[in-house]
Amino acid sequence: MSTLPLPMRTVLDDCWNRIGVRGDLSCPKLVAHIHCRNCPVHAAAAVALLDVPLPDDHLQRWTAHVAAAKARVEVSSVSLVLFRIGSERLALPTVVFDEIADLRPIHSLPQRRDGSILGLCNVRGELRVCVSLQRLLGIDPGQPAAPAAGSPVRRTRRLEEARLLVLQLGNSRAVVPVDDVLGIHRVPVAALQPAPTTVARAASSFSRALLEWEQQPVGVLDEKLLFAAIDRSLQSST
Repeated sequence: MSTLPLPMRTVLDDCWNRIGVRGDLSCPKLVAHIHCRNCPVHAAAAVALLDVPLPDDHLQRWTAHVAAAKARVEVSSVSLVLFRIGSERLALPTVVFDEIADLRPIHSLPQRRDGSILGLCNVRGELRVCVSLQRLLGIDPGQPAAPAAGSPVRRTRRLEEARLLVLQLGNSRAVVPVDDVLGIHRVPVAALQPAPTTVARAASSFSRALLEWEQQPVGVLDEKLLFAAIDRSLQSST
């Protein structure tokens, strides 16, 4: 893997690449912040980097970096955010998450009381569309299944807490309410199995793989199929 030509690598402590969401996930701050983007250490590093003047050869170095041939890297693991909606445990790749936010008011849209579009909510001063995955995927809103006997206690979150998932894929954005966030987990690719039709009758068509976590099945959603369905719901609501 090539090294980015950033002089600040010798000054900044890029902990997110070592112990954060791009590292081994051992940072204790992840318990409170869920994602490095929500951490003040990450924000302070961004401010420090933006304040540094560019070197004289900045353009030449980045031109050479972009033009250089990239070595093909075999992916052996994938970072996933696990969450729960109703009785279903689901997961999405970490890369589609802008942030995980606390619940906030959702403002309904006129004549849009049916379907999966819940309305609009304010995220950092920007209005974003709020989508119900429960309705979109046809998930049973009942109580979560009891933990399997002998399953380990979650260390990432002790208490169940409803949150908002702020998602983005390309130009598509959406906010999704969930009943609980189960944390960020780096999973070996070999642990992902083909998704059977028993992973939530409606949600199975959006699942690309099945993961066993704490002796319970987790449907790993295909982010491209999911956002395509969200875009269709938006178009049908206009």
